[in-house]
Amino acid sequence: MFKKIGPGVLVAAAFIGPGTVTACTLAGAAFGYTLLWAMLLSIIATIVLQEMAARLGIITQRGLADVIKSELKTPLIRYSVIGIILGAIVIGNAAYEAGNIGGATLGLEALFGVDYVNYYPLIIGICAFGLLYIGNYKVLEKVLVSLVIVMSLSFVVTAIITKPDLGQIFKGLFIPEIPQNGILTLIALVGTTVVPYNLFLHASLVSEKWKSKDDLKSVRRDTYISIALGGMVSMCIIIAASTIQGETITNVLDLAKGLQPLYGSAAKYFMGIGLFAAGVTSAITAPLAAAYVVNSCFGWRVGLQHIKFKMVWMVILALGVGFLFFGYTPIEIIKFAQVANGILLPLIAVFLLWIVNKVSVMGDYRNTKFQNAIGILIIVLALALGLKSIFKVIGLL
Repeated sequence: MFKKIGPGVLVAAAFIGPGTVTACTLAGAAFGYTLLWAMLLSIIATIVLQEMAARLGIITQRGLADVIKSELKTPLIRYSVIGIILGAIVIGNAAYEAGNIGGATLGLEALFGVDYVNYYPLIIGICAFGLLYIGNYKVLEKVLVSLVIVMSLSFVVTAIITKPDLGQIFKGLFIPEIPQNGILTLIALVGTTVVPYNLFLHASLVSEKWKSKDDLKSVRRDTYISIALGGMVSMCIIIAASTIQGETITNVLDLAKGLQPLYGSAAKYFMGIGLFAAGVTSAITAPLAAAYVVNSCFGWRVGLQHIKFKMVWMVILALGVGFLFFGYTPIEIIKFAQVANGILLPLIAVFLLWIVNKVSVMGDYRNTKFQNAIGILIIVLALALGLKSIFKVIGLL
């Protein structure tokens, strides 16, 4: 099974972090099934962009930043673009990392109480450090796949036991509607699913696992299935949260309120396991993605075991743990990460679309007209949503 599963699962693990769990919980609790269509569109957009990144990785056997750098011939433009990518990814990933560790901390609180709450971020940081320090892609892949399975089962079973209305689910999926005061939640759903650093992570990991163009079919199958299943988990969170419509949601563990009549006191623990798994998987992938980006930007061409590679993810991991120790709340950090996401996603998507259309890079594997049309539509929507997100967050500060 593990031979057939590839980086797609790690991408799914990266986007189903505590930010996604929180956004989906709030969407379900506030608007029921109404915003399921937004999650469906987000998943389609993610599949389209990640397929391009994965195809680039297997055809060129290089990372996305590396290819962008080599194709920008003017030194001033090249260094400016690489500087922007480097800064945004490193700062953005440090912010995401703090949110991921904070989310996993909430999971541990649900499981073991608040007696040792000050130690939870350090415990999670040590777990992530140990897995990353091993530096073996196959080990990382197996651990993450196992955690994703645990997380997915937690949320899927949670959704099933709420006995959802299938007719209303289909209506929510296929009839777009933006409820009053729903635009920010819609932006959050898109922003936590279509994650810029995943494009860099996917291109690099594909070239780690597969070396031949003949494996493109396997790469695509892995991408489609993994991200679609990840999207299904996100939808299950929305569905489960819809049972507590009208309740005041102060944190993601309030999702357990609606499950008490059906699942008893075990609901809290079930949710805790899912949230812990979501936090840990994302806490591993965010530093890993940052290390791959820095690796590409500086042209190091080093592997997971190299000290330079390890130093990058250690810094990101330390910053993530440090933010929580210095009193920043996960909500503040996630807001900052959403601003970074809003700025970065359209920019990275434009460069990705440009690269996968270059014959000199992709040859016969460049984009079709249909793929370009969808890609341009995604960029326009990402730009519009990104600007709304930035203006809204700045307005709230």
